Amino acid sequence: MERLFNSLRPIIRAVARHPLLVVLVASVFTALGAWNAAKLKINPDFAELLPSHYTSVKALERLRDNVGGGAEAAVAIVSPSQEANRAYAEALVPAAEALTAPGTDQPLFTRVEYRKNVEFIKDNALYFASASELADVESFIERQKEDAVLEENPFFFDLDDEDDADAEDDADAEALRSFYDQLVQDEYPESDDSTTLVVRMYPAGSQSNIGYIESLYLALDSVATALGPASYHEDMQIVLAGRLQRSLVEVRAITDDLLSSLGVGILAVLFVVVGYFFHKSMQAQGGWTLPRAARNLLRIPALAVVIAVPLLMSLSWTFGLTYVTYAELNLMTTTLGLVLFGLGIDYGIHFYARYSEERGAGREITEAIETTFVSTGQAVTVGALTTAAALFSLLMADFKGFSEFGFIAGSGVLFALLSMTIVLPAFLVLFERLGLLKMAALDPDAKLSTGQSMRRLRWTRATVWMSLVLVASAVFYLPPSFEYRFGELEPEYTEYNARRDYIRRVYPPSDRRNPAYVITDTPDEIPAVLAALRESMADTASTTILEIESLQERFPTNADAQQAKLRRIAAIREQLDDPLVAENESEDLLKLKRAARTTRPIRDDEVPEFLKKEFTSKSGQIGNFVIIYPRYGLSDGRQSIAFADEVGTFQTVDGQTYHAGSTSIVAADMLKLMRREAPWMVALTFVVVVILMLINFGSVRWALLATIPLIVGIMWMLLLMGLFDLRLNFYNLIVLPAVLGIGNDAGVHLVHRYRESGAGSIVQVLRSTGEHIFVGAFTTMIGFAGPLLSFHPGLRSIGVLAVIGIGTTLVAAVVFLPALLQELESRRSASGTPGNE
Repeated sequence: MERLFNSLRPIIRAVARHPLLVVLVASVFTALGAWNAAKLKINPDFAELLPSHYTSVKALERLRDNVGGGAEAAVAIVSPSQEANRAYAEALVPAAEALTAPGTDQPLFTRVEYRKNVEFIKDNALYFASASELADVESFIERQKEDAVLEENPFFFDLDDEDDADAEDDADAEALRSFYDQLVQDEYPESDDSTTLVVRMYPAGSQSNIGYIESLYLALDSVATALGPASYHEDMQIVLAGRLQRSLVEVRAITDDLLSSLGVGILAVLFVVVGYFFHKSMQAQGGWTLPRAARNLLRIPALAVVIAVPLLMSLSWTFGLTYVTYAELNLMTTTLGLVLFGLGIDYGIHFYARYSEERGAGREITEAIETTFVSTGQAVTVGALTTAAALFSLLMADFKGFSEFGFIAGSGVLFALLSMTIVLPAFLVLFERLGLLKMAALDPDAKLSTGQSMRRLRWTRATVWMSLVLVASAVFYLPPSFEYRFGELEPEYTEYNARRDYIRRVYPPSDRRNPAYVITDTPDEIPAVLAALRESMADTASTTILEIESLQERFPTNADAQQAKLRRIAAIREQLDDPLVAENESEDLLKLKRAARTTRPIRDDEVPEFLKKEFTSKSGQIGNFVIIYPRYGLSDGRQSIAFADEVGTFQTVDGQTYHAGSTSIVAADMLKLMRREAPWMVALTFVVVVILMLINFGSVRWALLATIPLIVGIMWMLLLMGLFDLRLNFYNLIVLPAVLGIGNDAGVHLVHRYRESGAGSIVQVLRSTGEHIFVGAFTTMIGFAGPLLSFHPGLRSIGVLAVIGIGTTLVAAVVFLPALLQELESRRSASGTPGNE
């Protein structure tokens, strides 16, 4: 490495001779990078983080291509007048159906839900019931007959628990009402007080395309406004909402959040760095005096520019390359702007500090730049290459949250290295020649006394043993807990929730959420698919399936199925005509009697559109998919995994394989992939770090000493996680390999300087290099602390774990490592072995 940097001396001399040219060239690339970076979008869709060849991803894409998005846009029409709400809806529906995607003739919506022909359904509800729903009806009627028989028996005395009997009756009645209300519904989607009417619209385009969603809502808002709500009722309010809006609100909120935290974080980092160098400048010039402080304060803006601008240039290059490579950021890479600023400025701190020392020692500008480049530049390069190599090792991961993070962060580190070793020197030379910076000579009295080199640390043995005890304690918390509950990682979107509440006046939360879809090539395949899924449902103790729906079950299409359903309905009619039941005039039985009137097959053209549309693809094909509703809420990742294991891939009796499509199944695959790859990525990163340490130091002993603080720091991090119940999750898993790549720098710098200074120099090393390491690590922590300001719990967890990890590796480097080095030094002295061999 030393030979390489000596060969690069002509380059740094050229930088010193032509600093303005270097700055101009860097500015051109910065402008190009910024132009590309400005086009970056945030994609919150986790389905995009899995490789495209995964069956769950293919199934989801097929679902979106055939059926469209599962999320809907919704318009809530609110006024005191039911008539005005309906009149406005009548005008809105055709206008919305006529909307097309920008630049195309493709409709924005595949279907619009508004008014339903419920009278026809009320007369024929049982004809559209599924087999399981008909079984519930039969069970309900049988229960009514049993109750009637018992009530007529004068000798009957109920010895059973009355509450249990009532509960059984209520369960049967509730199952019946649930089926009936779901199928028949109300004619108009209105709230109970008739003041809110909701029109739901299902998009034809991709739900992950934020630009598409924005154009959709803009078009919808334009139409809604053009209709003039006030002309229908002076108090009418139109609220655009729907689950589709959540993605839009999420991206906007995260973007605003990141920009604000980026601005605050950059200012905080600059404040720390400029404050540190202001202090060092005062110290170097002989101490604090008012005139001296005033002069140095005037130079602070120039110092901030010298440090910040090259680093901002490197960020521009990084995110410009990111746009060319990926065109978007995912939720894990959105935080990298501030992280790279905090990490990259570490290199600037070391370079600027050494340059200040060289200038203070009386060296000319060019000589000082060259000396700093060859000495400190070499150490900085080793640290940066180690960090970058560790991050680039994540490219081997299938999970794009890892691989894209590794590429962007690794590229950012290399660009920061280039900027801080080439562009920063150009700024230093330029500003010194313009008189904007003045590196005054050191006051001889301010220099460190060489006598300090023989000072010793105290309590080193106790420090080493206590550190190792803490490491051993961390073993009891292995492996760290994992947070499977998605709800704990999701933020509260106040704006979205306020709009959602209007929709819930009409559509309250239901158990029939997050369905999966099985797409078939033809409707003829549906019976076999249904049979396979019902066989899986037969194990009631372990099944994750609540209900299965298909058009074929609700609407039989062949003569045999039609006659079979008509016979079953006729049998139900006979049960309803039984004298024990016929005299019962309850509302539930009256509805059933009307629903059982069907005596002939219903033609296709008689089926209400709202029922057919639920089973109609974007191309207009009817009945070529099955809808699977999960039994449990899928906000817990373990339930998602169980659901995916049961329905994600299955076979029919004829050996045909089918794949269900759902965002929940993709999320389950993502969790499984992350849990599977994370240990390997951590191990690979660690191996890369160790190999580079061996190459750098050329000695197993010194490489081990440089790596031990990293191991100790990571174990302390795991201990703190266990003590404070901090869990890993699918956001912060990326922190583990990142901390391995970043946290090794402190140990490397200390061991380099100690090896160079010799035995007995540990106090001096801590006073000089240790100080720079602390400030550098602190700025890196500030960079990772940016997400701590986030409203998003998942992003916030990244900041929490990273700050803890970098903090513990720093403490291990400046507390445990010096104590260990001194203990080893003492033992070697006692045995008569020369130090630092």
